[in-house]
Amino acid sequence: MKLLRVGPAGAERPALLDPDGATLRDLSQLVDDIDGALLANASALDRIRAAAGAGVLPPLDPAGLRIGPPLARVGKVVCIGLNYHDHAAETGAEPPAEPVVFLKAADTVVGPEDTVLVPRGSRKTDWEAELAVVIGRTARYLGDDDDPLAHVAGYAVSHDVSEREFQIEHGGTWDKGKNCETFNPLGPWLVTADEVPDPQALGLRLWVNGELKQDGSTADQIFPVAEVVRYLSRFMTLHPGDVINTGTPAGVAMGRPEPKPYLRPGDVVELEVEGLGRQRQQLKGA
Repeated sequence: MKLLRVGPAGAERPALLDPDGATLRDLSQLVDDIDGALLANASALDRIRAAAGAGVLPPLDPAGLRIGPPLARVGKVVCIGLNYHDHAAETGAEPPAEPVVFLKAADTVVGPEDTVLVPRGSRKTDWEAELAVVIGRTARYLGDDDDPLAHVAGYAVSHDVSEREFQIEHGGTWDKGKNCETFNPLGPWLVTADEVPDPQALGLRLWVNGELKQDGSTADQIFPVAEVVRYLSRFMTLHPGDVINTGTPAGVAMGRPEPKPYLRPGDVVELEVEGLGRQRQQLKGA
C-alpha cells in the first residue's frame, strides 16, 4: 500500500493512493491517522487492505490538496552518514568500519513539497536524496538469528538537507548542520514493506533547477538496510514510528569542485526514489 497524509499542516487526514497511481482514497473513517500506533497494528492495516480491495473507500479530490509528511508523530529520526561507497569517495573520506550515526529532531520533518528554508547566515546548504526506513515493530538488541526487515513497516523518500559549514566548521557534532527547520522533507508516500521486495535495489535521483546532480542506487550502500536496523538496535530501541535516513549517494554540492554549487533561496530541488514517489521543494530564506 501507498499511505499518505493530505491537508493543511497540522490538520492532515490519512489517505491511500490507488494502484492506478492517480486516485486518492480517504481513510479517515477507518483510522485516525498514519502513525507508529497504526503501523504496529496488523489488524488495522488489514482493514485498510480489505476496504481498498472492496472498493469502498471514498475518493478525494487532489486539486489544490497539500501532501504532508506520510507519518504523524514521528518518534526519532536516526541518520546514517557516509553510507555509500561513491559518496565517501567524493568527500575524501575512508569508508567507515561501522555506521556513522547521528540524530535529527522530529520537528525537522515537513511535507515533500513544502518550502525548505535556507538558514540565516548559511553559505553551504546542501542536498541529500535518501531512502527512509520507517519502523513498524519494536527492534531491541536484534541478534544474528533475527530478521531486521521484519521490523520495517515501509519506506519513503527523504531529503536530508544539510548545512555543511554548520555541520563541519563549528566544532562538536554534526547536529548543528542537520537540525535547521524544514531540513527533512519526507514522502510523498509511506510504501509498505510488502511492495519493496529488495531495499538494496532502488535508484535515487536528485535535480537542482532541472540539472541532474545525484543518480545512484541503494546497491552501493556500505551498510545495507538490514544491517543498519540490526546495528542501531544495539545502541537504542527502535519504536514504531521511528525513521531511519540511510545515507546519500555521490553528487552532493560538498563533493563538487570549487565554486561548490550550494543551494540558495529561489533554487528548486526535485528528488525521487524508485517506486517511492517524487518530491519538489523551492528554497526560501529563513
